Amino acid sequence: MAKRVRGSVRPGQRRPIDRRPAGATASGSSATVEPRPAGLTSIEEARAAELEQALLAQERQAEASRARARERATREAPSGTGGSLAVRAEQEYAYVARDVRQIGEMAVLMLAILFGLWFLIDIAKVFPIH
Repeated sequence: MAKRVRGSVRPGQRRPIDRRPAGATASGSSATVEPRPAGLTSIEEARAAELEQALLAQERQAEASRARARERATREAPSGTGGSLAVRAEQEYAYVARDVRQIGEMAVLMLAILFGLWFLIDIAKVFPIH
């Protein structure tokens, strides 16, 4: 029985790459491609000018916004505190102090409830536990 021939490709191998000489394909296609002009066209220049104006307008808006924020920060900061960092720290400490006070109040309330239950169950025997 004769072996079956699969061409020049065996299982697990690739087909050979078809390599053609560089001169054969390049000579025909290079004649149809026109070189790109060195300068910009008037349409491209107009578009570039529009983009530049839009970018400049955005930069001016951003700078004006930063200036307003700086003015607002200097107006709102009380004099003699050392700047806005001190004001923010003071406000943050006020929040922390309030939170600690609320935690303390809650702890006292829970201890009072536990003490009341202990008194009712163990001392007054209102709710006897067997």
